[in-house]
Amino acid sequence: MDQNLNAEKLFDSVGSYLFWAPWIGLASLLLPLLILALVWRIYPTLRWLWFMIPLTAATVLVAIDPLYRHFIVVFDLAALSFVVLDLLTITSQSGIRVERHMVRSASLGGTHPVKLLVENRSDRTKRLVMRDDLPRELDAKPEVHRFQLESRKRTEIDYKLTPKRRGIYRFEFIYFQLLSQFGLWTRNLRKPLPGELHVYPDMKQLSEYAILARTNRLSLIGVRKTRKAGQDNNFERLRDYTQDDNYKHIDWRSTARRNKLTVKQFQTDQSQRIVFLVDCGRLMTAEYRGLSLLDYALNSMLMLSYVALHQGDSVGLMCFSDRIESYVPVRGGASQMNRLLHASFDRFPTLQQTNYNEAFLHFSKTCRKRSLVVLLTSVIDDVSAAQITGYLTTLRGKHLPLLCLLRDRAVFEYADNPNMDESVLYRSAAAAQLLIWRHDVIQKIQNAGILAVDAFPDALTSPLVNQYLEVKAKHLL
Repeated sequence: MDQNLNAEKLFDSVGSYLFWAPWIGLASLLLPLLILALVWRIYPTLRWLWFMIPLTAATVLVAIDPLYRHFIVVFDLAALSFVVLDLLTITSQSGIRVERHMVRSASLGGTHPVKLLVENRSDRTKRLVMRDDLPRELDAKPEVHRFQLESRKRTEIDYKLTPKRRGIYRFEFIYFQLLSQFGLWTRNLRKPLPGELHVYPDMKQLSEYAILARTNRLSLIGVRKTRKAGQDNNFERLRDYTQDDNYKHIDWRSTARRNKLTVKQFQTDQSQRIVFLVDCGRLMTAEYRGLSLLDYALNSMLMLSYVALHQGDSVGLMCFSDRIESYVPVRGGASQMNRLLHASFDRFPTLQQTNYNEAFLHFSKTCRKRSLVVLLTSVIDDVSAAQITGYLTTLRGKHLPLLCLLRDRAVFEYADNPNMDESVLYRSAAAAQLLIWRHDVIQKIQNAGILAVDAFPDALTSPLVNQYLEVKAKHLL
C-alpha cells in the first residue's frame, strides 16, 4: 500500500515538473529580455532567428539520442556566453552629437537636400542606424541610414526631401539605433533636434509665365491676346521683335545701335484693384490627382496675382470657411506676392459649411473702393447657389464680381459613360441632371450681369487669366 502511494507521489511530482518546466524555462528567457527593454531600451534583432536555428536543430538531437544531452548543454552554454558578450559590446548614446542643415522654405513637389552632421565624441566606435523625424507628408530618399562612426570622428549624411503637401512641418527628434558588435542587440534612442519647414505651392508656373511673356509666346499656356479698347501709351521696356508685333512699334534707334530689330512695349495706364475671395469650406475638399480643389484654386490665384502685380495692379486676398481664415489688404508692388504666399500656403479645406454671410460682410467693411472681386468656390445645391448669386448681385453696383466655379471631373466622367448597364445608366442620368442644373445656375449668374468662369480645376489658370486680361482691355472697371 505504501509503495503504491509513493509511486503515485513520484508520478505526480514528475508530471508537475514536466508541466511547469517549459513555462519556467520560457520565463527565465523572457524576464531578462523584458528588463533590458524596459530599463535600457535594448532589444534583440532579427539575427536572433538565424542564431536560434542551429540551437533548435541541436536540441532535436536529444530526442533522437539522449547521449547528445551533454553536448547540447555545452553548446547552449557557449551560445549563451556569446550572446552575453555581444550584449556587452553595445554602447551608450553619450558622445553622439547630431546637427540638421536644411532649407527653411520648400516648394510643393520639389526635391530639397538635407544634411545631417553626426559627430562621435566618445572613445568607442559607434555602429548606428539613423532616421530623421519626418511627418508622413514628407518623402525622404533614403529614409534610413546605416553607418559606423569611429572614435573622435564626424560624418555627413545626405538625403533628399520631397514635400507632398503645403503647410508648416516641425521636426522634433532624431531617431537612431546603436548596434552591438555582431548585430544581435540594438538600443533604440532619440535625441531632441527641433526644426521647421515651410512648404509653399510650386511656383514653377510663374517663372514659365515670365519667360513666355518676355518672348511674347503666352499662347503656349493658353493665354490669348486681347484687343485693347484705346491705346496704351505708357512705355514699359524694349524687347526683341517677334513676328506678331506691330511694325509701328519698332524703335529704329535701338535697332541700329543693337543691330537687331527692337520694339517698344507699352503698359496699360489703368490701375486696377483685385480682391480674391477663396472658399476653404467642405465643398473644396474634393480631390483630383492628389490635390484638393483648394490647392488648384490657390495655384490659379497666385498665378493671376503675379500677372496683375506685373501689370501694376493691386491685389488682396481673403480665405474663409465658417470664419475668416486669413486676410491680406489690397496692395501693389513686388513684396505683395510674398504676403499672398505666406497667407495662403498653410490654408487647407475644412469640413465646415461655408459662411458666405460673414465673408461678404467682412469684405464690405474692409474694401470700399471699386475692385474686381474674384470668388473661387464650387456649388452642388440650390442653397449655396442662391447665396452666391444674391451676394454677388449686391456687389455688382459698386464692384465688378467674377465667379470662378471649379468642376468635378468625376461628375463629367459619369455623365459621359457610354456603358448600358442598368446601375451605370442611373448614375449617368443623375450626373447629367446635375450638370444641367449647374449650367442653369451659371446662366442665371451671367444674366444678372456677373462674370463667370467655369473650368476644371487643373485647367483653371488660363481662362481666369484670359478673363482678367479681357476686363483689363475693355476698361470694365
